Amino acid sequence: MADTLRRLVNSSPYGVLQDKLEAWYKDYHVFSCDQNLNRCCELVELTSKIQGQLFTILNLTAQEGGHYSGVDTLKSRLLPWLGSCFTIAASSVSSDTSLSLIQESMEKDRKIRELSSAHESDLQKIEDRLCSTRIELDTVKQELADTQIELDSTKNKSATTLLATEDEILHLKAELRVAQDQVDLYKRKLDVLDDYERQVRILRDEVSFLTAEKTVLQERLVRSRSPSPLPRRSRSVSPVRGESPTRAQLTSSSRHARLVSRFSDLYATERLESQSLLRKYIDDLETVQRILFIAVMESFQAAKLAYRQFKSRVRKTLSSTHIGPESLEDAVVDYIVRNLDLYDVQTSVNDVITTMNVNPRISFPPEVDFVLISSFIREACRIAFAMQTLDPPLDLAFSSDGELYSDVKYRRSFDSEFTAPLVAYHVWPALLEGDAVILKGEAVTRRGALWRSRSRSSSPVRSGSPSRTFMQSRSRSPSPGRLSSNRL
Repeated sequence: MADTLRRLVNSSPYGVLQDKLEAWYKDYHVFSCDQNLNRCCELVELTSKIQGQLFTILNLTAQEGGHYSGVDTLKSRLLPWLGSCFTIAASSVSSDTSLSLIQESMEKDRKIRELSSAHESDLQKIEDRLCSTRIELDTVKQELADTQIELDSTKNKSATTLLATEDEILHLKAELRVAQDQVDLYKRKLDVLDDYERQVRILRDEVSFLTAEKTVLQERLVRSRSPSPLPRRSRSVSPVRGESPTRAQLTSSSRHARLVSRFSDLYATERLESQSLLRKYIDDLETVQRILFIAVMESFQAAKLAYRQFKSRVRKTLSSTHIGPESLEDAVVDYIVRNLDLYDVQTSVNDVITTMNVNPRISFPPEVDFVLISSFIREACRIAFAMQTLDPPLDLAFSSDGELYSDVKYRRSFDSEFTAPLVAYHVWPALLEGDAVILKGEAVTRRGALWRSRSRSSSPVRSGSPSRTFMQSRSRSPSPGRLSSNRL
């Protein structure tokens, strides 16, 4: 039966029957009556052959089922169909209706088979996806379990590490407190040591000075007891002079360091305070910096002039009464070092303010009363006056707007053009000892600085008329006789 069914399927008789029906339908109106009848007979013969093969398959299938298998199907479907084919009148069901019913039945069977195959295919796909999803779910569950195990292990390690870290932090904090206490203790000891060293230096200077005075007094005592004082004095002057330095010479290095430090503090502290005070009245920072720079330069000029005048008066006073191993110049400088408080600093401050009021480089008439920075000028004058007592004296470097910038004398300010070769204006002067620069000044370099300096003034910073300042100082300072009567 299977072989007969396979041959029927392979021969595709219904496809051939359908093709013949379509070809006959197309040529039905072209063919003659005989040709149409021949075509119809041909189709009947083909249909009978197909029915014969189907009946053969039906017979074989019934034989395979045995005596009783398939009896109900034959009774319910085949026999009623055979009876209806012979008994139903032709007028009840037409041939077209029968064919359409057969065609609809075949179409429904085909759709049922297609839906069944599609359903089975979808069901198979769903089962495959379900299987793969189950596999993935098992994998994810396994990974989740491994991750949970790792997380628990990490938590345990982190807790242990955290406890150890907290212990270390507490230990380090305790060590830090101990170290800070030790540092504070060492700082206090260092401060005490610095005080001791300072006191030792002061005592050493005092001892040296007292030793020199003792030597001088002993020499005078020897000369007073000698029968020929003049020759003995002439012989003993030179060795005593070399062995007994004055107080000014003994304290020169310490005063040098202290004055340099005061000059640095003047730049770092007093200058910024005065700059902040002037900025309340003048918005232009360049003008404020120019004012302070000129104030320092004029203060040094006024202080140097006052020192020369004061030194001249002291020399005139001491020249008539001076005796001793040291020279007159050394005695004059030593007297000035001992009596720096006799310097009339207010006169120099007034001279500086008067000179600044007529200086065109900082606007004329002035935008603000320079009495506001009188404390700054006073401190600068005092430092400058004390610097003149050193050997060699300290002075400020010559400066002018538009000059070539020098790395030896100045450093550029933060708002400078670092490629500009010329100085636009100065913020702070350089401090010199002879020709050597001790402290650098500060300058602003900008391109076109030469034109800027020409628009303001091409002259360097200088003080007022020396003769006028000298006369004013003479009128304000005490006479040499009065000075000697007060201090000598």
